[in-house]
Amino acid sequence: MRLLEDGIPSRAREVITDAIAHGHDSAEVRFHWVLAMLSTRTYHDLSIEEVQRLYYASGLLRNYTEDRWKEALRVTFDLLAVLSTASGETGPVLKQLQDLPPRQHDAILRHLDLMLTGGLKDDLWAETLERAKAERFGNDRVQRVWAYFEPAPIAARATQPRPSTAAAAQAALPGRAALLVVSSTFLWALALITDPALAVLELLVALGAGLTAARCGLQWWCRGPRPELAVGAHIPHPRSPAAAEAGFTKGVRDKFDHYFSVRTPHGFTPDTWLAHTAQVRGDLAAEVADLYRESRINVSQVAWLIRYLAEDARNRHNNGTLFDQHPQDRTPARTKALTMAALAVLGVTTLVMLGTAVSNTSHPRPLWALLAEFGMAWSGNAAASLWLEVQRERHRVARETQKYQEELTARQVAHQRWKAFLDMTRPSELEMETWLTCDKTSFVDEALRHHQLTWRDLITHTILLAPARPYKRGRVRGGPWRYSHYVFRLFLFTRDGIREISSEFTFSDATRRNEQRSNYRFDALSSVQVTENVGVGYDLELVLTNGPARKIRVKDADAHQLAPDENAQEISEISLGAAGFTHTFRLLEGVAADGKVWIERHSANNLTPFQIAG
Repeated sequence: MRLLEDGIPSRAREVITDAIAHGHDSAEVRFHWVLAMLSTRTYHDLSIEEVQRLYYASGLLRNYTEDRWKEALRVTFDLLAVLSTASGETGPVLKQLQDLPPRQHDAILRHLDLMLTGGLKDDLWAETLERAKAERFGNDRVQRVWAYFEPAPIAARATQPRPSTAAAAQAALPGRAALLVVSSTFLWALALITDPALAVLELLVALGAGLTAARCGLQWWCRGPRPELAVGAHIPHPRSPAAAEAGFTKGVRDKFDHYFSVRTPHGFTPDTWLAHTAQVRGDLAAEVADLYRESRINVSQVAWLIRYLAEDARNRHNNGTLFDQHPQDRTPARTKALTMAALAVLGVTTLVMLGTAVSNTSHPRPLWALLAEFGMAWSGNAAASLWLEVQRERHRVARETQKYQEELTARQVAHQRWKAFLDMTRPSELEMETWLTCDKTSFVDEALRHHQLTWRDLITHTILLAPARPYKRGRVRGGPWRYSHYVFRLFLFTRDGIREISSEFTFSDATRRNEQRSNYRFDALSSVQVTENVGVGYDLELVLTNGPARKIRVKDADAHQLAPDENAQEISEISLGAAGFTHTFRLLEGVAADGKVWIERHSANNLTPFQIAG
């Protein structure tokens, strides 16, 4: 039923037929099966086998319980019987149709639109128009259509912390630290032998100064900025030059320029805000382009993130943190002073300890003391540098991990908020199909009034929907492509020839422009050709005897935009059917082959009457 309501009768026929084959049969099921058989088709489109299946189904009426579905099914078969004969009496069946409940009544009018012709169509046309006018802009169409063509927002991502680069320093640290301990212990032992009391005092002072220097120096070292890791800098993953210049990167930068220009803080014009945030905007654009660098990601899928980042930049400016994301990285002057003082005390203390060790000249200690002092100075400097590098990397990784978690969480919240808004705003397939049907009805009515025709004057008609560039397009899984910008092409078949009316159509507000009209005789249409190109799409070519060939783009290529488990050929057939291509091509091909004889072939007198099984 959803497939039928969404304008995919071919798939609906398959699914309902399968359900019936598995024992799911009732008047309601058969009613929808008949609608799926007749939807978007004329009586001429039915094959002999399909007419026989309909005849068989009409014989099942007696088996169903009397209810509104059985009555609707009976009326449908009565309509089919009347329409298949030239002299069928329409009054009684029209009265039966009007007496049906609204749901069944409207379904029959909608799906038998091409079946209903002549006087019966004229009798029902006013009602069809009234319903189309009432539903055409219903359910807040103008404010919601845009959401249908918005791509599903891609999941949130953030720049992950870079791996630690201190592995070499961490491996070398134990050796340097061991040498420092050995040389320091040896020097202190020499001082202890010479003057125990003074040596103990020197040791305590050295330990206190060393611990103070380590604690304060670590804070200073970890908080101090390094040029290659400055706040706001983005370190991209290695990429080829060709990828860096790809259209995706340019598209991301253009989106950032757009959203920053429309989300400006108070007191800034768009131009001044763009100039003020050039560096921030460039870094963010580089980050987003690097995070979503897969070839099949479209810029529109990350537009929600770019918009969020533009709003976040405006909010951080208002908070005074746009260019100062980590105020905690500023090292207090007191910490710097304590570090310098502690290092000075430590240096002086080691020299005093050396003096104590060499003050006793009765033993050959000066040489050993100097060697110990040299070893302690060299290993101390090396060990301190390695230890600070290890600690700084730990601090950086921890800080970047925290930043990653905070950014990812904030972006996930923004993603869910945008996704929920889209889900709430996006029209359903039924709404889109209803609006499109109303637009086609209005278009046909204006064409009939312009040419001063009634349905009695028409043999048949068909509408071909083609995409008009520039457009956005969207579809649900298993459904046809729908476009934000169409070309409606209406063909009215009369006994005098074919009247073609085309117009560009904006789906969001149902406005039309660039309307064109042409008329040609049946024998003027010499051939109809279809060109299928996997990478381009479908083209319908009309060749007239008195003019150049006209090529109509019916559908663009879409294989690369399907889900992995979707069948490209099946989706293509569904989209072509929804566009009216199948019916249009069959009619034009018949006219090109038969010329004026086509009129007689489509005369009601040449139809095989449909008989309801007794």
